[in-house]
Amino acid sequence: MAKKAQYTYNPSTDNYERVYPTLKTRLLRICYCMLWGALVWGIILGVSWLFFGFHNETYIIKENGTLKGQYKVLESRLNSALDIMEDIRDRDDNFYRVMMQMEPVKDTRCFAGLGNEDKYKNLQGLSDADLLTRLSQNIDLLERQIYTQSNSFDELCRNAVDQRDKLRHIPSILPINISDYSMSSGYGYRKDPVEGTTAFHAGLDFAAPMGTPVYATADGVVEAAERAGGYGNKIDLSHGYNYITRYGHLSKIDVKPGQSVKRGEKIGEVGSTGKSTGPHLHYEVRFKDEPQNPVNYYFLDVTPQQYQAIIDAAENAGHIMD
Repeated sequence: MAKKAQYTYNPSTDNYERVYPTLKTRLLRICYCMLWGALVWGIILGVSWLFFGFHNETYIIKENGTLKGQYKVLESRLNSALDIMEDIRDRDDNFYRVMMQMEPVKDTRCFAGLGNEDKYKNLQGLSDADLLTRLSQNIDLLERQIYTQSNSFDELCRNAVDQRDKLRHIPSILPINISDYSMSSGYGYRKDPVEGTTAFHAGLDFAAPMGTPVYATADGVVEAAERAGGYGNKIDLSHGYNYITRYGHLSKIDVKPGQSVKRGEKIGEVGSTGKSTGPHLHYEVRFKDEPQNPVNYYFLDVTPQQYQAIIDAAENAGHIMD
């Protein structure tokens, strides 16, 4: 509704004349309206925050907690991946490169470009800066190790092409089909089942039914095929390059001394001859006449999952059968 105009009597003109407000009065009215408007908006905003802002803040806090949990899971998975890469590097340096007579990969190659703290300065202003910095450092480390290991395998592949003959003569498959055996004893010090004393077990024991086929694990020449004390019926294959494999407790020998054999060729059958508590194959790998852990020599006929299962079985098996 429009505001009513004000009039006042003017004796000099004998008329009622309209009264207009002064500039000061107008300014006061404007300020009065602005104060009331600000107060009303303040009330509206306050009520809105109470009803909506509190819930948003609670949601943000909950979301931050979820993110922290996800960060920790990611950090755990990264650490596991780094452990796996370290195992791969160890196997590369201490088996593949030794076998190929190559120098181990130097640390300067593995960790080149890492350790530059300036790369992570932009994270310091963020919440959970320490956690984010660790994650970034681990990701950089993993990427570097994958890159280095990929290059290393390329070098090994090129070297292997130049040493095809040597590779044919290095033990590299299981002596029994993977579906035909169970691991009864691993490599290392174990309790002797007959003597009852602790003794060094120089190979692996593959428990299998009598007559299970036994195969040569690399190209070579039969050095011995005979009855040999505690080994019972035993075959020694000389592969050259200082490698010998031994197969003990056989029920049947299918080869003769001086005979050439190929990797994967049947040379005998599982038995329980000699010092044996049941049908099994005792298998050894020797380099320069020193026993080696045979689990390091299965890389042609098993998948990574099968290989890991073999390692676990060999480490946990404690029932020596010879």
